[in-house]
Amino acid sequence: MMNSRSPLGAGLCATLLLGSLGLVQAQDYPQRTHDHRAREICRDVRVRNRPADNHRIAGTAIGAVAGGLLGHQVGGGRGKTLATVGGAVAGGYVGNRVQKNHQDTHASYHVERRCRPAGR
Repeated sequence: MMNSRSPLGAGLCATLLLGSLGLVQAQDYPQRTHDHRAREICRDVRVRNRPADNHRIAGTAIGAVAGGLLGHQVGGGRGKTLATVGGAVAGGYVGNRVQKNHQDTHASYHVERRCRPAGR
């Protein structure tokens, strides 16, 4: 029978007490398979979350409408039509770039653990 005053018993009690308080944390070790030489190397990688509007449709559409309206104000006759179409194309491109910049500066990230076999 184990004596509660023995060093082993005291260490066990301290470990259980600290573990219940959350002061003892588990450590990650390389995982082994049935072949003791094979190991995995794991690392935490910061990954960008995917935006809801991945194709930036909102920025492109708003830019195209604004560019078309501005282009329509220029020229007359057939030149007015060409200016409207050109303004819509240019506005769509600019709107797409503005939306991309907005998404890049307001991006959120999460951390993933990625593992690979050692030696690769």
